[in-house]
Amino acid sequence: MIRRVLIIEDNVDIARLVKLHLHDIHCTADIVTDGRVGLEQFKQQRYDLVILDLMLPGLDGLEVCKALRAEPGYVPILMLTAKTTELDRVLGLEVGADDYLTKPFSIPELLARIKALLRRVDALNARAVNAANLNETLKFKTLTIDNSKRQVHVGEREVNLTAKEFELLLHFANHPGRVYTRTQLLDQVWGYSHDGYEHTVNSHINRLRAKIEADPAQPLHILTVWGVGYKFNDNNL
Repeated sequence: MIRRVLIIEDNVDIARLVKLHLHDIHCTADIVTDGRVGLEQFKQQRYDLVILDLMLPGLDGLEVCKALRAEPGYVPILMLTAKTTELDRVLGLEVGADDYLTKPFSIPELLARIKALLRRVDALNARAVNAANLNETLKFKTLTIDNSKRQVHVGEREVNLTAKEFELLLHFANHPGRVYTRTQLLDQVWGYSHDGYEHTVNSHINRLRAKIEADPAQPLHILTVWGVGYKFNDNNL
């Protein structure tokens, strides 16, 4: 299967290099060097993945990412950034990016991340079809997860989750009581496991708790298993 990728990157040399290597994993790519133009290009074509630079003329990567997430349908977004602070990375994830790479990056890691994102979206699509057929809804006391609509409610209040936060919550909810290490969560939810990225799991769980827990300091749903990792509270069944 040939996948279509939109590269929104103002460094033409980097964009062309990425496009060249995308052919190795059976992807074609269009290159746009302006954020606003890239957003319009996305609206006119169907893409399987977007590679998005953070610093762009016209419209910066964060604004483009937010606009892409407002569009119907779900397309994975891999953000590229020359900034290295955790705040910059968290901002990208908060507005809807699925993953990020800091420049300079290696081509093998880039391709591994892209393949992981494409595998995950294939799995999500298959799961969405199954969920639609089964009308699958998971309920845990005050927490309700509608898999087919990708909606979460705490009581009567709808909770807005990023794509990755939803996947993480759904993964926990589908395996209540099972303890996962950070490395296992990276592998099973993010689709890759690299040393040094465990903080990604921590930051996502902290944000998820802030959204679904009445008291994030005393969580009722996603529990910390000290010295091991995390689990979904099976007493909520």
